[in-house]
Amino acid sequence: MHQFKNIRNVAVIAHVDHGKTTLVDAMLKQTHTFRENSGEMSQTTILDSNTLERERGITILAKNCAVFYNDTKINIIDTPGHADFSGEVERTLSMADGALLIVDAQEGPMPQTRYVLKKALKQNLKIIVVINKIDKQYARVPYVIGKIETLFLELAHDPSHLDFPVLYAVGRDGKVFSELPVSYGDEVTGDVRPLMDKILEYLPQPKVDLGHTFKMLVSSIDYNPHLGRIAIGKITQGTIKLGQSVILTNRPTRPFSVQRILLAEGLGKVETESATTGDIVGIPGLTDVQIGLTMSDPSDSVPYPIQDISEPTLHMTMGANTSPLAGREGKFVTSRQIEERLYRELESNLSLRVEKLESGKYKVSGRGELHLSVLLETMRREGYEMEVGKPEVITKKDENGIKIEPVEEVNVVIPNEYQGVINQEMGKRYGVMISMAPISENELEFVYRIPTRSIIGLRTLLLTLTKGTVLFSSQIDGYEPVGKELPKIRSGVIIATHSGESLAYGLAAAEDRGILFIGPAVPVYEGMIVGQTPKEQDVRVNVCKGKQLTNMRSKASDGVILEQAIDFLEKDELLEITPANLRLRKKNLTGIENRRGLQE
Repeated sequence: MHQFKNIRNVAVIAHVDHGKTTLVDAMLKQTHTFRENSGEMSQTTILDSNTLERERGITILAKNCAVFYNDTKINIIDTPGHADFSGEVERTLSMADGALLIVDAQEGPMPQTRYVLKKALKQNLKIIVVINKIDKQYARVPYVIGKIETLFLELAHDPSHLDFPVLYAVGRDGKVFSELPVSYGDEVTGDVRPLMDKILEYLPQPKVDLGHTFKMLVSSIDYNPHLGRIAIGKITQGTIKLGQSVILTNRPTRPFSVQRILLAEGLGKVETESATTGDIVGIPGLTDVQIGLTMSDPSDSVPYPIQDISEPTLHMTMGANTSPLAGREGKFVTSRQIEERLYRELESNLSLRVEKLESGKYKVSGRGELHLSVLLETMRREGYEMEVGKPEVITKKDENGIKIEPVEEVNVVIPNEYQGVINQEMGKRYGVMISMAPISENELEFVYRIPTRSIIGLRTLLLTLTKGTVLFSSQIDGYEPVGKELPKIRSGVIIATHSGESLAYGLAAAEDRGILFIGPAVPVYEGMIVGQTPKEQDVRVNVCKGKQLTNMRSKASDGVILEQAIDFLEKDELLEITPANLRLRKKNLTGIENRRGLQE
């Protein structure tokens, strides 16, 4: 048996940028999970192993690591803070017995915190509240505690849920306090021990049930080039030993002999000969294992009920690239390669749906814009080349046969001077204001209820209009009958009429018509979108037109990022995605074809 009989399984819940990852880093470092000289001791955001997560500052894939404290093994399970990754959230919480709720001392609980907390209380997890970043200039701890208490009152469905301890922290400095310090500076000493002690004291140990045969719900899948697929889950009953036979109860498979059992230690995995109830284990070697299946002793073939995963709200078509430049920049360019990659993604991305269309393209449905754009960016970085259409909202019919669409609650925090901008944009998109409240001397918080289709492109637009100062988050808040058609918000585009390489002379002529997306010496083709005009109509220009010019300057913008490019699309347009470039284009490349396509 392994030496640590005492176990705590703790999920960490926090809104994007409230300091969850920094606090977990401090727990890992201070419990000496890493030797003093190891690289991770100086690293920040240790848990965010995925490059995209580091760049965006968000957690996408739920992961777990383990620390040892006072003869207790504490499994820390990282949950995504974004409602778009709800599939990850729900299965992650199923492994935990308690949770840390980390809240920013200035911003207070945000909509997505509410979403994950609601799921945690539904599973009756014990919650420890950590108010982080108490050193912020505009920290307002009493106000934040009031908002947290209100939130628990709304979400609790048992009186015991309202009794939760509160700790105070500066995650960046690795300090946690049981009482709020009168003032905070570098001279205030502290470490993460108050938090570790509270975890041992307040959170329950997993219920040990050695009498029953082994059973476990597969909550996550890991992949290792040497071991293949690794099924990860919390053992809910019994014990597992090397050489023991197990079956997947939801599948008619032959018993499988367990050759390796992995336990988390720090950020790595260690092998063990046996594991018992409450342990979070990894079992490699089962090729057809999937998330949500039950692994058990052959004598018990009753599966656990499969968890409900939130339904997708947006879909987009995806297919192999068909542009005149197709196949030049990607490693995986065929429809079959894209199909294999999408079906592989389905194994671990629970909220995703993929459907093959008669046209040979795929309808990919996800939990929101961020969910879909993260998938596209990941595939792009792996060397895939593809084209996608404008995202569309998934509507359905209610019991009376009325067509209904998803509606979201949007939470926006902005500096006071942008109040007019927010009201104007939300008004255009049929947003209804629920509340408005000052957060600090110079910041306001707005809550709106708005159809999901109106949100497409809103995040990036508000970032531009508020010079990057907006805090924007949203979550699904039910369904309503489909509202009025949105007015066309975007102006027309500048379209290339010839294929070739863009030249300074042609660009100069195009620049008089609007803003350019490309500079000189860029490969273009007929039908490719090279800029935007301030007018409603599209304009066609030959940007390959040449004339010898000296000292020509183009003030073209330097390309477009993926999410903005998706937001920009209209129904008659496509986004061509390759590892090297993003290109906007019309579906029908020639002018005549395109006019015909719009009329149909």
